[in-house]
Amino acid sequence: MEETDVVFLWGSNARAAHPIWFHHLLKGIHNGAKLYVMDPRRTESAQWADVWLGLNVGSDIALSNTMAREIIHAGLVHEEFVSNATSGYEDYKASVESYTLDVGERLTGVPADVIRDAAHVFAKADRAMICWTLGITEHHDAADNVLALINLCLLTGHVGRWGCGCNPLRGQNNVQGGGDMGAIPNKYPGFQEITDGVTRLRFEKHWKTKLQPNAGLNLTQMLKAMEAGSLKALFVIGENPAQSDADGHHVEGLLEGLDHLVVQEIVMTKTASLAHVVLPAAATWCEGEGTVTNSERRVQRCRKASEPPEGAKDELWIIAEIAKRLGHDWGHPTAEEVWNEFRKVAADFAGGMSYKRLEELGGIQWPCPDESHPGTTFLHARLWEKRKKRGPAAPFTVVRHEGPVEMPNEEYPLLLTTGRRLESYNTGVQTAGYDSPLHWGEMVDISPEDAARLGIADNEEVRVTSRRGSVVAPAHIDSTLRAGLVFMTLHFPDDVATNLLTIDVSDPKSGTAEFKACAVRVERAFANVLASSNHS
Repeated sequence: MEETDVVFLWGSNARAAHPIWFHHLLKGIHNGAKLYVMDPRRTESAQWADVWLGLNVGSDIALSNTMAREIIHAGLVHEEFVSNATSGYEDYKASVESYTLDVGERLTGVPADVIRDAAHVFAKADRAMICWTLGITEHHDAADNVLALINLCLLTGHVGRWGCGCNPLRGQNNVQGGGDMGAIPNKYPGFQEITDGVTRLRFEKHWKTKLQPNAGLNLTQMLKAMEAGSLKALFVIGENPAQSDADGHHVEGLLEGLDHLVVQEIVMTKTASLAHVVLPAAATWCEGEGTVTNSERRVQRCRKASEPPEGAKDELWIIAEIAKRLGHDWGHPTAEEVWNEFRKVAADFAGGMSYKRLEELGGIQWPCPDESHPGTTFLHARLWEKRKKRGPAAPFTVVRHEGPVEMPNEEYPLLLTTGRRLESYNTGVQTAGYDSPLHWGEMVDISPEDAARLGIADNEEVRVTSRRGSVVAPAHIDSTLRAGLVFMTLHFPDDVATNLLTIDVSDPKSGTAEFKACAVRVERAFANVLASSNHS
């Protein structure tokens, strides 16, 4: 990041959501890197950019495809890399042909010359990278959005080299580690396919039990199964779906309708308050032993630094005790013993990633096959090797622009997009409710043009209404916001439950809800009260 030439920061306000990472990006900028920010809002991050591409919400694929067509027509494709390391190029090339610069401008709202210049800068750079977060993945076509960005990197050869790459910025310190361990409904530990019969037999032999052959459900599918009555019990560990999921009234009703809800948590969240059983967990960052894995696949040791409150139990202890009551005595394994079992079943983590080596080297990037291996800096460096050595080619994927499911109309004329602010975090259970000048509570960011049209003053209470619900919060007139767009967060759900507004449509591939786009109307809350009183 500090030694690259060009950064496309796409769908990410990293200054607020990833401030430590953004510090490294600033070093890159000071070292001469060019920053292009693709975001509907001119965020704090965009204010550091050489160029801000203020695209329409949900037009990311259109922008990527338009850039790709321009790169192809300008003769800027990395022909050697595409020929030797990829597959599906001709189909992809044909699929972007209709995305001319004029079409791209119409779909995205970004001027054609800005799209062209950005495409040329990215393709001509020796080292360039694309970094993204929830502005890409919280859409009904989330997986296709990601594939669109990968296509751009493959087209230009910006993969598997220093200062390059397709880089998702993880939302929390161990999101990658959760996936590594198998906390994905269609994967065993080490990202091995549940549906693969040979893999399943290997795990059955190791675990000495029969395993079901089908992938499990993601959270969106679980909610649908609750609605259908086929899912009657839920065990929630460190998650707060009652406040973090879209269409909050609906989700709360589903959770309340379960026969049995168990929540394992460090604080009494809204979800925990609905539970039949709450298991107090010693699970803060300083209360336990284990590992965390960051966005670079770097596994690092985590050590206990303080004692938990009385009554809180180590999460491994809780899980082992539940297993015991279900007839399986696992004993009480330590975190290191669990890690070593994981290394036995996941080859990428096997030989060279003992606790001893993790401590000696200060962390290791997987894969790491043996104790002489330093870890793998570039997961996709093999794409630059000769075809006979590197295995399968990297596929281009045909993806097409669709736009948000719910667009503004006469009744709901504005588009609400959600995100994070620097001072708070997620559903606020760890950052809200404290006496601090940084915690002002929820606001409704609105453009000066829309505020003037609606007669709304700065800090005036307004009511935001969608097809699913309504909330009241003070307005914040934001001069960087474009007309037609309003912005809110999920940080203060006890006071302003933003997710009562959001739409529960989700991406069928990833299960992620479309938090970034729903149609709303905004009106003066006080005026509504007066009108209601006069009517009475």
